[in-house]
Amino acid sequence: MTNRRVVGLRERLLRAGVTVAYLAPQDVNNPSYFDDHVDAAVRAFQQERGLIVDGLVGPETDRCLNEAQYALGDRPLYVDDDRPLRGDDVAMLQHNLSRLGFYYGHLNGVFTRSTHHAVLELQQSLGVETTGVVDRETIAALARINKSITSSKAFSLRDYHRLERATSALRGRSVVLLPSRAAGQQPPASATSDFVERADEITTDVAVRAVELLREIGADPAVVSPDHELRDRRGVPVHRVASVRDATEGRADSVVVSLHCDGNSSPAASGLASYYWGRQDGSEVYSPIGERAAALVLKEMVARTGALDLGTHARQWDLLRSHDVPTVWLDLGYLSGPADRAALADPEHRDHLAEAIVFGLQRMFLLAEDDVPTGTMRLDDVAEFNGR
Repeated sequence: MTNRRVVGLRERLLRAGVTVAYLAPQDVNNPSYFDDHVDAAVRAFQQERGLIVDGLVGPETDRCLNEAQYALGDRPLYVDDDRPLRGDDVAMLQHNLSRLGFYYGHLNGVFTRSTHHAVLELQQSLGVETTGVVDRETIAALARINKSITSSKAFSLRDYHRLERATSALRGRSVVLLPSRAAGQQPPASATSDFVERADEITTDVAVRAVELLREIGADPAVVSPDHELRDRRGVPVHRVASVRDATEGRADSVVVSLHCDGNSSPAASGLASYYWGRQDGSEVYSPIGERAAALVLKEMVARTGALDLGTHARQWDLLRSHDVPTVWLDLGYLSGPADRAALADPEHRDHLAEAIVFGLQRMFLLAEDDVPTGTMRLDDVAEFNGR
């Protein structure tokens, strides 16, 4: 492919720190050509960022590239409620603030009010003007104490604290189900023309089935559905919200479960997978609750459906890190594969998936002595834990 935008892509990849031979525009005869070196650079960037490695500069890769253009000190940082600043420089600032004990939020690379308040505390402690703006003076003062920063992983302490304080009950807990269309999932490159509609129908139906079970045990479930009224199989209206924020604002007990289908060029592709917010190399787990929920729900899904276990994985996808509550991404199967597609059309299979979500979440909050073997929990057990 030849395009003037490829020249800009080469420069963006270089600024993002990708080192691949013959990537720089001045090193090749035709810098507007998307050659094997550019493809390798895009894939290397996607691998490093925990993205789907396909060599395509789609919306998620493009967003990460935009954020990777900034290092701490490249620009002043400040709070803008209408258009929050995003970038690697914000993430690095949050990382330093968290290690110093000023910031306990998500390292999402977005300069929010919580980041602003942490900067004010930092500036007051450093004896610089408390403007809330991260300027050269603030960065210089931060650099002087940087050698004393330790890897305390303060950013994940809140999740651990939530787990320690949690009761064994799902009763009253906020569980937000996010179907694929509401999550803004982009169809895979090899997806069929009906992929978006089929994935939305399946994930919405599984979400509604999970809501039915959660309501029975006294939880507070909601489905994100901005445009459509939802009813369960008995015709009872389902609590729906326009966005995740509407359901989680002010609710520290919330968990978000995002439901998706997958696609692959190989018709043999099959299985279930789950994802949580962390570094792909395993060096950092940013959401311990997300990791635990992803692992337990996947185990339940595999035990109850007999599907292939494709594992639980850390990713830095925007959906996993953008909400200020633990978030799990579940891939329910491959619509591109005839076996998975047929299974996902089966109401009984969808019931098993919904049960796995509820029972996996319940197991997450149980003490070790109260837990039961994977795949054996029943609704009566959950009702007992929740006093119903």
